[in-house]
Amino acid sequence: MKLFSWLLVYIICNKSGRREMKVRLSRIIMVISFLLVGILSILPIKGEAESDVVYVVPVEETVEKGLYAFLSRAVKTAEEDNAKAIIFTINTPGGAVDAAGKIGQLLSSTKLKTIAFVDNQALSAGAFISLNMDEIYMVPSATIGSAAVIDQAGNAADEKAQSYWLSAMKAAAEQNNRDPIYALAMADREIDLPQYSAGKGKLLTLTAELAVEVGYSEGTVNNMNELLDKLGMADAKLINVDESFAEKIARFITHPVVIPILLSIGSLGLILELYSPGFGIPGFMGLSALLLFFYGHLVAGLAGFETLILFVIGIGLVLLELFVPGGIAGIFGLAAILGSFFLASDNIVHMGISILIALGVSVVASILMVKVFGKKMKFFKRIILTDSTKTEAGYVSNQNRPELIGKEGITLTALRPSGTILFNDERIDVVSEGSFIGKDKRIKVVKTEGARIVVREIVDTKSKEEKL
Repeated sequence: MKLFSWLLVYIICNKSGRREMKVRLSRIIMVISFLLVGILSILPIKGEAESDVVYVVPVEETVEKGLYAFLSRAVKTAEEDNAKAIIFTINTPGGAVDAAGKIGQLLSSTKLKTIAFVDNQALSAGAFISLNMDEIYMVPSATIGSAAVIDQAGNAADEKAQSYWLSAMKAAAEQNNRDPIYALAMADREIDLPQYSAGKGKLLTLTAELAVEVGYSEGTVNNMNELLDKLGMADAKLINVDESFAEKIARFITHPVVIPILLSIGSLGLILELYSPGFGIPGFMGLSALLLFFYGHLVAGLAGFETLILFVIGIGLVLLELFVPGGIAGIFGLAAILGSFFLASDNIVHMGISILIALGVSVVASILMVKVFGKKMKFFKRIILTDSTKTEAGYVSNQNRPELIGKEGITLTALRPSGTILFNDERIDVVSEGSFIGKDKRIKVVKTEGARIVVREIVDTKSKEEKL
């Protein structure tokens, strides 16, 4: 009985211990769960952080080939970072059509949301770039439009170029569901939109208010903060992409106006170096200008190292021509140099004009150096014989014998009209004045002209009289 009682007490106690243990264990599990929930709530979720990243990229000043390289890098970086959108702050008067076309393709091909924020003006190529974006927002004082294509002289481009540009403007508007008539009116003076101050003969330029009215702007905002609020991205992390120093140089060098200046400085420096002793400032200036030309086009992605190598080979062949006759090396060298310039540019016409300008400057400089300053090319003195055996310098081809004039001698041979005479035991080759003189006749020297000694027969007048 006592044993049974102890067993019952043990069982009861054991059950209560298990119950207490279970309670404690459940409490521990609850505490751990609360801790895990708290930790997870403060940890950032990777997908949400990436979707809240917004890139801000400036599109400023003239649109040229160097700008495309910068925007391409910015878009690629944003894509790799899985950005939610890219906002392009636009303030440009326009620029090169070919550069704008490449930028338009770049913006159309990215899967990221692209937003144009026109904070001043988006004219010409700037308007085209804006139309290639998903959305457009403008500050109240901003304008967009006036996109006629012109040539280097500032005149209207040819029919082919205008047709391409009108098609490109229309396609840019249609791909984002915008009425293309307004894009065409920005580039074609023949389209009549008098209600927007763009009757025939005038290009369409839209204010911020008119842009909203015709559906070319999603809204008008005063600043970037208002734009982010309107986009629902007020809490987004902004990443500003700025141009690197190399990209800024590339944009400057690839400017349509700077290219002919660089080529002219390069050719002028090398031409002046040919008129100077040794290698000095003109040669350094010329080579630096040409290297800058290729450096800018390399950074802008318009040329590869093979272009620079071709230029160096061309220079080498031209120098080789100075020592190897024939002309073949020089022809191939010039072809290689010109080819490297054209390969570095995607606009053959513009590059051709730039090269012609540089050649014109070189020709004018050469004429001035020779005619005005009386300079001679020092470089060619090393490989061309310029010395001459002039009489003024004491050089004669044959010894002159003026002391023989008036002297008499005897013919050793008949003169028909040339022959030999004997004078004081000296045999001398002479010519008569034209008549025949027989052998053993007395003669007198009447003229000496270098190696030519002219003689005349001495007639014995006494013998003549006796015969008569």
